[in-house]
Amino acid sequence: MSDELLRLTVLGCATPYPSVDNPCSGYLVSSGDTRIWVDAGSGTLGPLQRHVRLDELDAIWISHLHADHSADLLTAYYGALYADIRLAAPIPLYGPPGIADRLAGFLTNTPARSPIESAFAITELHDGHQATIGSLRLTSRAVAHGIPAFAVRIEAAGGSLVYSGDTAPCPSLTQLAEGCDVLLCEAESAQASAEGDQVHHTPEDTGDTARAARAGRLIVTHVGRFLTPQQAVARASARFDGPVDYAAPAATFTIGQATTASMRSTS
Repeated sequence: MSDELLRLTVLGCATPYPSVDNPCSGYLVSSGDTRIWVDAGSGTLGPLQRHVRLDELDAIWISHLHADHSADLLTAYYGALYADIRLAAPIPLYGPPGIADRLAGFLTNTPARSPIESAFAITELHDGHQATIGSLRLTSRAVAHGIPAFAVRIEAAGGSLVYSGDTAPCPSLTQLAEGCDVLLCEAESAQASAEGDQVHHTPEDTGDTARAARAGRLIVTHVGRFLTPQQAVARASARFDGPVDYAAPAATFTIGQATTASMRSTS
């Protein structure tokens, strides 16, 4: 049964560019033999390979097309087609509408369009999209980020994880996270924007979303450059009574009847 527990490994969570020891947003979610790369931000392909090769992935899921969540798809494309990887079939890739043309626009260097679909079998997400990938069940909801963006609920026999992607607080995220074991939620903004529409959570918003959704545990991620992880955790904890952790690079969380965390060295 322990092999079937849901596991979250943090590849990176920096925004809007990588730091020396922290790539941008990317996570490996696994259960049993099923492995999904969730967001492919700048620098995450490197640490991903500590755990799984590209040709061993069951799928890739992308929340939105900002570079700090998707840029390593570009290098993954070259790795999948033009290096030491030999794909038995294109890697299933779930992402926002237009993702194939966005990749092709960057990768095409001749009059002939680059063969994006030879590397990735692309499915465009929509609000309420559902998929079964190996032992994992995925439900995606559209969220409020100013561009097409999605959150995802990933469920296995042993537990449930909801990842916010990037978003302002919104009912669809709260509904998606209802009763989840773990909410992995961004806390990019030091304070809410005084002008224009909000497109990120503050730490207080993160705590409020977790409380409203009755999440079992909150993991704060994607903390902005004007906050420390400690500040983000403390501010979220003031609004949410459950356990609050930080998505430290290389941390692995086992999600199930009792969610635990362990740290893996990046050296």
